[in-house]
Amino acid sequence: MPPILSIQNLRKAYSGGFEALKGVSLDIEEGEIIALLGPNGAGKTTLISTVCGITMPTSGTVSVAGFDILTDYRQARSLIGLVPQEIALEPFERVINTVRFSRGLFGKGRKDAAVEDILKRLSLWDKRDNQIRELSGGMKRRVLIAKALAHEPRVLFLDEPTAGVDVELRKDMWDIVEQLRADGVTTILTTHYIEEAEAIADRVGVINKGEILLVEDKDKLMARMGQKQLDVQLTTQLDAIPEALAGYDLALSQDGWTLVYSYDVNAERTGITKLLTDVANAGLQLRDVVTRQSSLEDIFVSLVHENAEVTV
Repeated sequence: MPPILSIQNLRKAYSGGFEALKGVSLDIEEGEIIALLGPNGAGKTTLISTVCGITMPTSGTVSVAGFDILTDYRQARSLIGLVPQEIALEPFERVINTVRFSRGLFGKGRKDAAVEDILKRLSLWDKRDNQIRELSGGMKRRVLIAKALAHEPRVLFLDEPTAGVDVELRKDMWDIVEQLRADGVTTILTTHYIEEAEAIADRVGVINKGEILLVEDKDKLMARMGQKQLDVQLTTQLDAIPEALAGYDLALSQDGWTLVYSYDVNAERTGITKLLTDVANAGLQLRDVVTRQSSLEDIFVSLVHENAEVTV
């Protein structure tokens, strides 16, 4: 089955010579949830804006369900829903009319049952007759999602959907995305919240300086690049790592109470048993031993840092 969204060698350059996108290629399957991570200015919003027809590409191709975003603009755009970063809503309009209007913009006939279903799923039905100005910031975000879903798109873009939203509402948003997946909707979200990607994404893409550094299954990425860290907590404070342990890749915590040992989870031998034996032979007593897996945030920071070093 061909991908629902296919981006091939997409470039966006401005008149001053700045390249916001540098040959981005990405295929996304139907029903998939993919998270795009990247620092400010990485090109996330430019990529979304270009796919959605807000910004014209300099070169490259984008197709949605086989429709080219330039030559088949109306068909392609009708399949896309966009929830932008900025909350731009008519303050004196009522919630239900705002959603109905968005449906009409795409040439869809009035379908009260569909609008009611969207509003109920987003916990907006009780607010349907409220003016937008009467809603909280979180509820306004929900209205933006309702507007994006009003014309029943197959691909949904969420550009920083939970920025400025409290933790409880953020988790509600994740539930909404899972419900949409059950309906076959493909979701692409950009986020600064690493836990958001870890919680709901099937694949994670890292973008920096207009280039895709990688796109990989989230679990495979964690397994391939994830490191485990062993914290050997001591009963004695150290000023430096003992000479007897110099052969290990150890770090000493800032307070001097913990030896930190990083190792590859996929290696045949971790070296932990020998390390603990040598720690005891060095006359050190253990207070506790703690392991922790490196997070997606650690991996993300590492990738962006490596990319910055290469481009310097």
